[in-house]
Amino acid sequence: PEVEIPGVEATTGPLGQGFGMAVGMATAESILRAKFNKINEIQSDEIFGHYTYVVAGDGDFQEPVVLGAGSMAGHWGLSKLIVYYDSNNAQISGKVDRSDSTNYAQVFEGFGWHVQEIDGHNHEKIREAIEKAQVVDRPSLIIGTTIMAKGAANVEGDYETHGAPLAHEEIKATKEKLGLPQEEFYLPKEVMDHFQHRFKTLIESSKAWKSQINTACQDNDFNSYWESLFQKSYAEIEYPNFESGTHLATRKAFGATLDKFATQIPNLVGGSADLEPSNYTGNFAMEFGDFSKDNRMGRNLAFGVREFPMAAAMNGMALHGGLMPFGGTFLVFADYERPALRLGSIQKCRVMHEFTHDSFWVGEDGPTHQPIEHAMSLRAIPNFNVFRPADAKETAVCFKLAMESHETPSALLLTRQGVPVFDSSIDVIIDGVSKGAYTIYPSDNAELIFLATGSEVSLAIAVAQKMTDKRIRVVSMPCWEIFDAQSLDYQESLIPTRGAMKISFEAGITLGWERFTGSNGLSIGINHFGASAPGPDLAEEFGFTVEKIEPRIREHLASLL
Repeated sequence: PEVEIPGVEATTGPLGQGFGMAVGMATAESILRAKFNKINEIQSDEIFGHYTYVVAGDGDFQEPVVLGAGSMAGHWGLSKLIVYYDSNNAQISGKVDRSDSTNYAQVFEGFGWHVQEIDGHNHEKIREAIEKAQVVDRPSLIIGTTIMAKGAANVEGDYETHGAPLAHEEIKATKEKLGLPQEEFYLPKEVMDHFQHRFKTLIESSKAWKSQINTACQDNDFNSYWESLFQKSYAEIEYPNFESGTHLATRKAFGATLDKFATQIPNLVGGSADLEPSNYTGNFAMEFGDFSKDNRMGRNLAFGVREFPMAAAMNGMALHGGLMPFGGTFLVFADYERPALRLGSIQKCRVMHEFTHDSFWVGEDGPTHQPIEHAMSLRAIPNFNVFRPADAKETAVCFKLAMESHETPSALLLTRQGVPVFDSSIDVIIDGVSKGAYTIYPSDNAELIFLATGSEVSLAIAVAQKMTDKRIRVVSMPCWEIFDAQSLDYQESLIPTRGAMKISFEAGITLGWERFTGSNGLSIGINHFGASAPGPDLAEEFGFTVEKIEPRIREHLASLL
């Protein structure tokens, strides 16, 4: 089931991600409870002190994301996180012990969890274990040893029942064994009565909770923070000031924007996967402190080298509600996060992924750390906004748009190297970026239209300025997805189907640009892996200089005559 169904709080699907999202939910609960406790000590524990429960299986625990998320939860001491592990020694390909002999009790004890091992078929033991888990000062793992298909007439303990329904004859025999009538969709009256009674209790609990919220909101400080958790637009936000004509890496601009926005948006939380100096989230960490066992008010999440668990936890925070999570790493490591990026898109999670070092300009780290295919691979994810801002001002606006994308995850692809800060005012940039693409270098009756993103926008402008014999318009395209949502009239006015040659500039693979450049256009990119050398040397080698690009364009034009 998906989250759009009432009562479904997370779309799990791929094994292990539900665990990671639960860690994010428990983190959100802890942060919000601490914040509101500071404001209103009487009400807040009852309002925000909920538990987060997980039901997981053998397959979940074999996924590395569980170990990464589990170690985070233990380190942070998420005492209201309770995981029930149904350990039945069965998976699709056979018994679990064919492929796994891990002692998860010892592993999670090492992570700092409270661990209990029980008979998973004993309801009283399950109840006792949950009650113990609710009072300890750390996350809890309850390992329930169970038998697959318990109670089945002939296939009890058979691993094949893990992924296949019981045959009709087996269902009939099992009903006879258990003393159940043979009618289909049978529901005992006592079960119906129990749930109907339970529904009434839960409805009353919900009403009481809402009443507590209404009472607490009579306090101005409480109400102010509460309302901030549901803010839809940040139209009045104050932007950082970036000086036109200077050079600044967009990753540094992100850091400056984060610092400026965080003082105005109290529920902005997040951190870096151990790349604070590179992602420029260090000032945020110093200003607002690390979230920890001893500091629940900390807004910086020191994720460590755990990209996939970080992204999964961010989804959980977004699903919980109340927080605006962000997480940073290098763009090349987006591949480590991809399953969570996709699941965040399916669930319409408002999360912001900061991906720095977005091209071969990474330099000496070489091809393993130089993104080539990554921007396009992210654009291939439905309901996922990929921002590649061209300068510091565009970066700040992209940051704001990501926060206002309440049903769409966002990625900001940012440069390592400095790029020129545009002369355009912030209002002009806001108007243009909000459309996904706009004219940054105009020309009447353009015969050539340069389409560029990120660091290649300033390169495209430089090429246009040199080719004085041509009428050239340069279009900055910070977000394809937002541009696709504009009216056809606007799209056609900016990038006409006919009448002008289109040439794209992007330091990545050219696959995909043909939708804008057409069959006769030219795409300037890099369709091979990078190399280890200083960034400027690689730009020369790979043809990303004015001196290399201008003759290439002229040769292409000549070939069409």
